[in-house]
Amino acid sequence: MKVQILAIALCAALAGVAAPANAKGCAKGAVVGGVAGHVAGHHGLLGAAAGCAVGKHRAKKAEEHQAQQQSAAQQKQQQVAAQRTRY
Repeated sequence: MKVQILAIALCAALAGVAAPANAKGCAKGAVVGGVAGHVAGHHGLLGAAAGCAVGKHRAKKAEEHQAQQQSAAQQKQQQVAAQRTRY
């Protein structure tokens, strides 16, 4: 059990060091997935890998959603400014 926990921690640390720009969500997902995999049948490393992939995917979706909201807010501001200059 200690070996698996150390392996999960090592994977999470290496993911953060190897590609910090692309690692958003990976460390948290790897930890959660590793624990879940360990509890589900001593597959901590497999769970950590899957958790990392899911964490990255969710972080990317959240980033896209935030960018979309910012774009909509900017368009709204431009519309309000255009209406003010008309009158």
